[in-house]
Amino acid sequence: MSKGNKQTNISELGEFGLIDRLTRNIQLRNESTVKGVGDDAAILEYADKQVVVSTDLLTEGVHFNLMYVPLKHLGYKAVVVNLSDIFAMNAVPKQITVSIAISSKFSVEAIDELYSGIYLACEKYGIDLIGGDTTSSLTGLTISVTAIGEGKKDDLVLRSGAKPNELICVSGDLGGAYMGLQLLERENEVFKVNQNMQPQLEGYDYILERQLKPEARADVIAAFKKLGIKPTSMIDISDGLSSEVMHLCKNSGTGCSLFEDKIPMDYQTKKMAEELNINPLVAALNGGEDYELLFTLQLEDYEKIKNDPDFTIVGHMAEASEGTNLITAGGSAIALEAQGWNHGK
Repeated sequence: MSKGNKQTNISELGEFGLIDRLTRNIQLRNESTVKGVGDDAAILEYADKQVVVSTDLLTEGVHFNLMYVPLKHLGYKAVVVNLSDIFAMNAVPKQITVSIAISSKFSVEAIDELYSGIYLACEKYGIDLIGGDTTSSLTGLTISVTAIGEGKKDDLVLRSGAKPNELICVSGDLGGAYMGLQLLERENEVFKVNQNMQPQLEGYDYILERQLKPEARADVIAAFKKLGIKPTSMIDISDGLSSEVMHLCKNSGTGCSLFEDKIPMDYQTKKMAEELNINPLVAALNGGEDYELLFTLQLEDYEKIKNDPDFTIVGHMAEASEGTNLITAGGSAIALEAQGWNHGK
């Protein structure tokens, strides 16, 4: 958004004028959306399917820093992180609601930019924006997105279905989003000292995209159907592999063994970790925001996934009495700790 363009104060439109502006181009894509924006409540209709609902809250200064996060990317990411939760149930997202609290520092054009990312996510994932709310904030920007999805009862996957000896698998690679964040934070600190210094971001496009514009793994859910696979348990990786596998173990009443040398990481993740003197394994285990899917499979499904380059077997479930362990490259067992983002900080 050019600094030379006129910025419109939100007070010139008022709350209802802003809502009209943000919702005037909504397109409905799903048959289950009977009524979207424009009435006291949306109307959804499902026949033989169950409804799954997830909500997430993003707050300026806690979850994002607008010094280096473009508003369009933020809008896109706010939607995607909720869709990831729906996919983690082996369900398909269909609708979202979006609520925002905005301070006076934001112009109408800035909110337009935020919503351009929201609408881009809706278009890419084929979902409908069906409602929400706007209000004032004294401290900055807060975004709350609720995602609504559908799935057949027999298809839905919980965190609680894993059993000892089952395979632990992940999609994609891990640690990239965390290392992208570390790079952005480093360059932001440099900018504070010298605003004439250009950010040094070359060669790190992948990990920057993992942080600023992540994708939800709709393709993995499609692959399960194509391969004839139903995971026994599943969760998305928002708080790091260590925390998420411990969630599966707690809910399923199992232990686990993760193998250090099996955890997939991209070259840029390792390179950035080396540059910042960080163990890349720490990024994969505790970094979070990768939004990959962590799932368990019965042993007989091994043949179906063994040659798929997007799936990696990183360990196996165990008896609860064996605990939750990381097996190092040297063969030592180290107890896993949940060191993902602490919501109380």
